[in-house]
Amino acid sequence: MSDTRNTGGASSGATWRNNPSASAQQAYDPWLQPELFRGVLTKRVFAFLIDLVILSIPIVLAILFITLFGIVTLGLGWFLFWLISPFSVIWALLYYGMSLGGPNGATVGMRMMDIEMRTWTGEKPYFVLGAVHAVLYWVSVSFLSPLVLLVGLFNGRRRLLHDIVLGTVFINSNVQPSMVQTTRV
Repeated sequence: MSDTRNTGGASSGATWRNNPSASAQQAYDPWLQPELFRGVLTKRVFAFLIDLVILSIPIVLAILFITLFGIVTLGLGWFLFWLISPFSVIWALLYYGMSLGGPNGATVGMRMMDIEMRTWTGEKPYFVLGAVHAVLYWVSVSFLSPLVLLVGLFNGRRRLLHDIVLGTVFINSNVQPSMVQTTRV
């Protein structure tokens, strides 16, 4: 059950883990902490390429196995090629979900580039958020072309379209964020 108590209009945050309530403040301010966002877009591109190589290794090995199995079975094993597409999707969802939802909040490529994902309130991501992040990325790039990545150039936190939708932010992990609480007038 969810927490549906009436708290005078303020949400207690118990209903959703990533609940953007009015009482929660954004943890990372690009004006007060610009070093957290310096070079993040470039690092994300290289991290994506590293992750793409890591994702492709088991798929290429599976293709080689099915090819050799098909040769040994005189062509009958080649009927297993239909498994490559679902295997690829499941493998990518598990990879992004477990790595982004893990203790580091980053994939292997992101760790190599010293960046990590956080929610907009500063919490570490969880498995479902990591998997949905990957799905929204691929859907947005597929339907809106890679030009959707230009969104990151026009906001201070260097967030892409799927980051904005999910309420996530990428920061440099080698910089210690100071949780400065500011009052906005």
